[in-house]
Amino acid sequence: MTDDEVPTDTPIRRKKVTIYDIARVAGVAPSTVSRTFARPGRVNADTAERIRATAQELGYRAKPLAQNKAGVATNTLGFVVADVANPVFAHIMKGFQNEAAEHGYSVLLIDTREDAKIERESISRLAPLVDGLVLGASRLSDSAITQIVKVRPVASVNRIIAGLPSIVADTPRGMRRLVEHLASLGHTRFTYIAGPAASWADGVRWRAVSEACHELNLVVRRIGPYAPSLDGGVAAAAAWMEHPTSAVIGYNDMMAIGFMKSVQRSGLRVPQDVSVAGVDNSISSVLTTPTLTSVAPSTSQIGMRAARALITQLRHRSAPSAETIVVPMDLHLRDSVGPARPTTHLPRQKME
Repeated sequence: MTDDEVPTDTPIRRKKVTIYDIARVAGVAPSTVSRTFARPGRVNADTAERIRATAQELGYRAKPLAQNKAGVATNTLGFVVADVANPVFAHIMKGFQNEAAEHGYSVLLIDTREDAKIERESISRLAPLVDGLVLGASRLSDSAITQIVKVRPVASVNRIIAGLPSIVADTPRGMRRLVEHLASLGHTRFTYIAGPAASWADGVRWRAVSEACHELNLVVRRIGPYAPSLDGGVAAAAAWMEHPTSAVIGYNDMMAIGFMKSVQRSGLRVPQDVSVAGVDNSISSVLTTPTLTSVAPSTSQIGMRAARALITQLRHRSAPSAETIVVPMDLHLRDSVGPARPTTHLPRQKME
């Protein structure tokens, strides 16, 4: 073998492709390439697509996200929600994100789809990437959440958890105002449509409604649990038709709207035949016909207070806070509620 010959089994070392190589071929600045992979939303879509195609052609492999080692800040917060399709979480998230940005933090959002197992697994993957976590309406047990606190600072939204800063609505007062208003219109018999069995907020809302009805000598029954969605409201409507009442309160707006649309399809009128109210005051409440009466706190305020509570935890780890922050609820009166009528005229039949 001569000096110029190379054994066929000798591996050929390829030059490592860098962002500078991609920038040269794609005709952009290296900083633009960097932003494409680190902050994709900050780069024009067409430019980003050209950069990614060039990177793939050159065989570039982006570095994985850095792990948040002990004592090393990422300036990123995690926000874990039970159902990102629920409009109320979008409003909470907006308030949280705006406040976090004011303090120099980015936000990662995780949707757990109302599933405790998915929530637990998602948090396990997310925790190494963030400085702290907010749990929005968590479906985990208190003991499972305690384990998370050992790894990262945590704040809770829509659920009070012992030992943690918790941001919740003033549900007892808000639900009482709703019941009192319905009673002033002559309603004496109520149905409460329950949300998920694992929901802390559902238990608080049901207790608030039942206690208010008891104090005002009104009759109330609970049906469910149902999924906190339009379909959940439709399923609840079929159960309600077996024993109709003049007023119905849904666990949230989506369930109330699903219920309302279902009874309307059966030929009943809202509010002439049945008054319907929800909780959350989501954007959907003003887009439906009739518009939906709803009781809710300022969701953006909840998100903002959650961000502040978590950031305070991060900055004062030696003196953690377990403060419960209560945000007032307002009653938003709309067209879905009216004077009571006897329910004896309603057909007792299974609904579609």
